[in-house]
Amino acid sequence: MRLLSILYEEWEDGRIMKLLLLLLFVGVLIYSGLVSMRKTRTVNDFFLGGRDVGPWLSAFAYGTTYFSAVIFIGYAGKVGWGFGLSSLWIVVGNTLVGSLLAWFVLAKRTRILTNRLNVMTMPEFLEVRYRSKNIKIFSALVIFIFLVPYSASVYMGLSYLFNQIFGIPYLYAAVFMCALTALYLVLGGYRAVALTDFIQGLVMIAGVGVLLYFVVNSEKVGGLAAGLQRLGEIDPGLVSVVGTPGWLPLASLMLLTSLGVWGMPQMVQKFYAIKDEAAIKPAMMVSTFFALVVTFGAYFTGGLTRLFFDTLPLDPATGKATPDMLMPMIINNTLPEIGAAIILLLVLSASMSTLASLVLVSSSSIAIDLYKAVSPNHSPKKGVVLMRLLCLVFIALSLIIALMKPAIILSLMAMSWGAVAGFFIAPYIYGLFWRGATPAGAWAGGLTGLSVAVGFALYYKLDAAVIPIVGSAAMLAPLVVLPAVSLVTKQLPEKHLLKVFGKLSGGGKGAEMSPKEVLLK
Repeated sequence: MRLLSILYEEWEDGRIMKLLLLLLFVGVLIYSGLVSMRKTRTVNDFFLGGRDVGPWLSAFAYGTTYFSAVIFIGYAGKVGWGFGLSSLWIVVGNTLVGSLLAWFVLAKRTRILTNRLNVMTMPEFLEVRYRSKNIKIFSALVIFIFLVPYSASVYMGLSYLFNQIFGIPYLYAAVFMCALTALYLVLGGYRAVALTDFIQGLVMIAGVGVLLYFVVNSEKVGGLAAGLQRLGEIDPGLVSVVGTPGWLPLASLMLLTSLGVWGMPQMVQKFYAIKDEAAIKPAMMVSTFFALVVTFGAYFTGGLTRLFFDTLPLDPATGKATPDMLMPMIINNTLPEIGAAIILLLVLSASMSTLASLVLVSSSSIAIDLYKAVSPNHSPKKGVVLMRLLCLVFIALSLIIALMKPAIILSLMAMSWGAVAGFFIAPYIYGLFWRGATPAGAWAGGLTGLSVAVGFALYYKLDAAVIPIVGSAAMLAPLVVLPAVSLVTKQLPEKHLLKVFGKLSGGGKGAEMSPKEVLLK
């Protein structure tokens, strides 16, 4: 009877219910990994799901990779605290530029050229496009080095949330997350990720609805109209078109988080893996809707944080004020137990897909790009084993950084995002569309972006106010440098360009075959 009484009290407190939901979620991940393991025999299967992923799975894979615990736990709270509701401009950028235009401009061309050239990764594409093994090796190192802090920031956000909702110590939460990522990803690879992303995406959409309902109707907010009025009374800048920090920091944040995905290997991977051209349009529409719902829910809630706190809350482990605790505390204090459990699954869903993609892309940079360069004739089975081992290495490195809990983790993450996007964005985009892009131009553009991102970030000592501006400059500068250098450097042979773009049609010297003709050819 005593045991039943304890269980009843725990159920009333909501702890058992949250635990059951969490166990169900974990079970789905592990099951998908086990099912996918039987179909994962080659590196292509492990990394791209055999290039046979349909539109809905591709769209949700893109969206859940795009938005992780960082947006809900770190960015939404921190940006909302500083900018108020003007942070909703980031929603516009993420939806239109990061999702709609990214799919419209890049997806079809990427799917065609990577399939035509038989490449699986961004470094492989750059190697073949620019006839440079060195650019593949260097870009692979850029991916592996700079995506580790990004992955660590996701683990940190999840661990903070678990600590608030379950009362699980930060250390145990971080280790649990790493172990779960390793288990289901190492088993099934990208196919396992794709199988679970659809369910995770639905959980995220439902979770955003629950979050908005309870936050807007909470006592602190008192409804939409009253909440906006109260926010304006605290500081008129919190409800202005451009928040108090000004338009430059806001525009930089919007550009960094929107255009940046155009050069992020873990995002571009979704275009490689999609089944065919017909799947691109529906995937684009679903992905855009998903981005609108998720980003609005995160940044709108973040914009209301000043109604819940007079000062930044303290990290219970370090005793220091941190914006990372804003959203977890709002969720824990405002939502009922079932609502908090759903939000936990929302953030967990977003983060697990992001982590899986980060780990896959980073481990592939070694297993596919570097190892293949050294040992081009290795067996497919050996390649899959190496990919799985490197997944574990990357997860372990991310865990070590997450356990260190650096106060500058968001700045490190933003610098990493800017460094990776800055290096890849120009060589990738011009490589897809412009025959005149040269190897010298690609190197110049990539190194310019990387140097700006890292150099200025370190010069300003990872100042959180400056990092987004630096990251935006790191993406824009290469878009000017690459064509400028390409126009004055040696062009690639016409024979090689025909291999990349297809046979010239009758439309003139610069004309190319249509993407459809290229595939048929």
